[in-house]
Amino acid sequence: MTSPMKSLSLDYERFHKCFRISRQVASEHQVMYKFIRESLPGILASTLEGKTTFDVVSLGSGTGEVDLEILSQLSKVLPDVKVGCDMVEPSEPMLEKCKELVSRTPSLDDVNFTWNQMTASEFEKHWRDSQPEKKVDFIHMIQMLYYEVDPAAAVSFYRSLLNKDGKLLIMLNSGECGWSKLWSIYGNELYRRELKLTLTAADIKRNLTAEGISFEAFVLPSTIDITDCFIPGDEKGELVLDWLTSVVDFRRTAPPELKAGVMDLLRSPDFTTEVDGRALFSCNLEVLVLGQ
Repeated sequence: MTSPMKSLSLDYERFHKCFRISRQVASEHQVMYKFIRESLPGILASTLEGKTTFDVVSLGSGTGEVDLEILSQLSKVLPDVKVGCDMVEPSEPMLEKCKELVSRTPSLDDVNFTWNQMTASEFEKHWRDSQPEKKVDFIHMIQMLYYEVDPAAAVSFYRSLLNKDGKLLIMLNSGECGWSKLWSIYGNELYRRELKLTLTAADIKRNLTAEGISFEAFVLPSTIDITDCFIPGDEKGELVLDWLTSVVDFRRTAPPELKAGVMDLLRSPDFTTEVDGRALFSCNLEVLVLGQ
């Protein structure tokens, strides 16, 4: 019998609810911001040196919080440099929220934004058609390669756009964390064509190594509080469970065996630790930085 499960990425309203809840119960954004504020300026030091202009491409901008934090940090270290940024996001509601956030961020008044409501693949075609010779200084792909049909090809193309000292930053789930283990075991049952959540930083590292491309890697330890996932009917718990599985109303629509297997993995002490009575599931991130 065909599963009634529906991909979370196809339900914007539910996706956004899950996203908001995940922000409350996960440390992901905290560790991202810490990395951006404490490590990114040093990583980009050689790229920033001697610049009078600095061009950025933000792929998968979403609602823009992380992207604008990056731009805010760049503005601090490039006070007299003209910064331009192509924001690339296929969702109109998310892009509108991003524009609204920009309008409320005075530190970004001098950044020249170009808004592109399209996927990274569509933006690649747009770039090839309109400005194939143009190069940029910094490109970031934060938690967005899951949406690419061919992630390795996307990395290759965007790396080709870098200036001599430019940097490409990729952020994905670590190959060793609980979330990645969940998808490596149950990915075939949870998998939806529009997402590649089985993809991890380990896959990209293998591709880069095979091609002889050097990179730096940074692991960002992160957890998500899944305590409420074990309380049937708890609204927050159901939203977190949907976020982890990328399935709308997972508990109600998943086949019994799949549901039991996922819940058992979430309980596993290999991936979940108890802190102050709360169950914290491992969802470490990994950042890869590569040059031209």
